[in-house]
Amino acid sequence: MSPLGIFHTVISVLPIGFGLAAFVRDGKIDPRTRLGKLYLATMFVGTISAFGFILTKGFTPPQVLTFATLGLLLTALFTLRGRWRGQGYVQNLSLTASYLLLWVFTTTEVLTRLPKGDPFATGPADAAFLPIRLVLFAAFLVVAGLQVRALGMATVRVR
Repeated sequence: MSPLGIFHTVISVLPIGFGLAAFVRDGKIDPRTRLGKLYLATMFVGTISAFGFILTKGFTPPQVLTFATLGLLLTALFTLRGRWRGQGYVQNLSLTASYLLLWVFTTTEVLTRLPKGDPFATGPADAAFLPIRLVLFAAFLVVAGLQVRALGMATVRVR
């Protein structure tokens, strides 16, 4: 593994923990909290470092998802001020979707490498990933639904 690959792997593991801790504590990733700031910082660095692989692997579907991740993170940042802030729907859903994509990348990387010598999947397009990605998507829908419900209830309480 190249030095860039090692750096990218190490930095990309950190937002898994930061995001999980934020969800457990707050039910969302809030970029105004310490956990949220750590999540955003490590996600940005991990996402940007992934672009270093475009030069060696060419432009592939994972790079499209990397651009999508970067877009979601930037969208969440833009909601910290101004008219986009609203009730927090855009921010919550953007950060939750970025966490979903982080898990898509993580499961793909791990399961195409392990177990050593006979990995679970042969590549990112392997059909063996379908049930895993469906579970991840279902988890996203449940968490996003709970977040939207909580935001709606907070709006009702404010009125």
